[in-house]
Formats: sequence, structure tokens, C-alpha cells
Amino acid sequence: MQLIVRDFGPKWPVVAAVMLLGLGACTSSDRFSDRSGGVQPRPGSNSRAISDDMEPIAPGPAPTVIASPLPPAPGTSVASDPNFPTPGAPAPVDPMLGQPKPDNMANLGTPGSGASAPTPRAPTSRTAITGTWTAREATGGSCRVTLSSSPSLDLYRASTSGCANKDLQSVNAWDLRDDEVYLYSRGSVVARLKGGSGAYNGVIAKSGAPVTISR
Repeated sequence: MQLIVRDFGPKWPVVAAVMLLGLGACTSSDRFSDRSGGVQPRPGSNSRAISDDMEPIAPGPAPTVIASPLPPAPGTSVASDPNFPTPGAPAPVDPMLGQPKPDNMANLGTPGSGASAPTPRAPTSRTAITGTWTAREATGGSCRVTLSSSPSLDLYRASTSGCANKDLQSVNAWDLRDDEVYLYSRGSVVARLKGGSGAYNGVIAKSGAPVTISR
């Protein structure tokens, strides 16, 4: 840098002092500036240490959003589900039948409930069979058959009168098995009769001719 000195007359000492101060300021500014015009960091600066110590902060958890239905506006009513009637309200009417629909829970019924099974008929006792019966033969004739309560070996005594069929004439015993009346002659089955309520129907074992006894 060249310093051009002019003659300022009596003001020369003042001008020279101002120029020296300006020159000193320029020299001080160049010392703290780099060639590119930037400002150099001061010795001992810890800006790099602070930058290295800083770690990225993880983002916090996203807030949870809970959706809930808004309350109805004042003066409005909320429609109820037709499948779930209001407690205490009458049952809805079926338009097809014109009758209230049964409650779904009522259809389930009580465990173990249902249509009651028919009461089984009590087995017929031999006492109810004993006595005199009227036998009707295939020919259209009738005769008497007496069933006694007196035992005969493992059977019970029986007798007939006025029968046209020879097999019926030979009946001398009877028995009751599974609500069926068996007529015997000398240990052989003459006829097996099924029924009840005062009448038994069957056939003669040898000929297959129908026979019925009734009170």
C-alpha cells in the first residue's frame, strides 16, 4: 500500500493522525480474515465439540385417537336397532301373521324342556286276563274260552266249550308274554293273540285261521 502525502498546510498533523488510525484498522481486519473473506474461528473454540456431542432426538410416540359417537343434538332422538327392542316395549308385530314375534331368547327354551314323551302303557297283568272270553272262529261261529289263574306246571289252566275248531277244543293251558296271550294244548302253542283293551286277535298255529277273543 502506497501512502500519498499532500501538503495540507497547518492541518497536516491532524490529517496524518487520521490516516495512521485508518491504516491500523485495515491491518487488524486483515489479520482476522482468511483469504476467502470469511471469519476464522478463535483459538480454543469448542463449536466442533458441541456439534459432535449433539445426538438426534427420537420423535415421541404418536398420540392415540379414540373414536366415539357424538351425543345427539338437543331435541333429537336416536333410532334404535329393530333387532334389539327397548326393554319394556311391546313385542313387534309380524306383518305376515299379525301376531307378535316371539322373543329370540324365549325360543331357546329351558334346557331339557320340549314336548313331553307319551307315557308308556303299563304292561297287562295276568290277573286282568283271567276269566271267561268269547272266541269267534273263522267260520263265523263263537264259543267260550276260560282262562284260569290256577297254575299248571309253568303255565296256567284253561278250558273251552262249544268250539267247532278241533285245535280250540284241545286248549288246556294259557300264558301271558309281552302282552300277548298264548293258548296251549299239551305243551304246544295252539294260537298267539295280540291286542288289548278287552280284545285279542290272532291265528291258529296249524291252519292259520283267524281267531278273536273278547269280553
